[in-house]
Amino acid sequence: MTALGLLAATGLASRPQSNQRDPWQAPRTAMVEAQIKARGVKNAAVLNAMLRVPRHLFVPPNVRDRAYDDEPLPIGNDQTISQPFIVAYMTEALDVHPDHTVLEIGTGSGYQAAVLAELARRVFTIEIVSELAERARRTLAENGYKNVEVRAGNGYLGWPEHAPFPRIIVTAAPPQIPQTLVDQLAIGGTMVLPVGGSTEFQQLVIVSKTVSGVTEKRTLPVRFVPMVGGR
Repeated sequence: MTALGLLAATGLASRPQSNQRDPWQAPRTAMVEAQIKARGVKNAAVLNAMLRVPRHLFVPPNVRDRAYDDEPLPIGNDQTISQPFIVAYMTEALDVHPDHTVLEIGTGSGYQAAVLAELARRVFTIEIVSELAERARRTLAENGYKNVEVRAGNGYLGWPEHAPFPRIIVTAAPPQIPQTLVDQLAIGGTMVLPVGGSTEFQQLVIVSKTVSGVTEKRTLPVRFVPMVGGR
């Protein structure tokens, strides 16, 4: 697919464009070059998404000057926005195609959903903290992301009415891989999530589902807020 074809097939096509110079473009470019490309993320679509999404608009004003720093940041309600490299790494591992529908568990600020919206046909994202869900919904809408739907609810339940999903990403850490989400993953699908019972012992896991069953690949050690809810 050509670059123009990719733009037309994904969330990029619905975002308003501006000819005004973006004062945040330089720090965003530096973030991608120094924090993401230099650590091995190579997927051009992912790198372009990270260049386009205005991360500073997804963090509270009091930490906006640190929006492109190499660190997670607090977003209120004891939640954080993930380190830029982790967002890019998980997105690359998810291998999102323009025709995919993606389920995200743990909307938080909405930043990861925005990155996914640059790549996918549609994104469904669930946040258990209603205040964060509403804030993310508003931020995504204000930035022109029309292919994202936000739900306030229990991520352990998934979004059954739109299942199965070819791609699922979880941005909070359950102690084990939730079977409900495995059930909602399509055959041939991929799920990326942190797994661990505490913030000290978590690993990023890539789950692949085939007609023969489910396989798991453990990759980076990570630290995410615990996934809450359950059923």
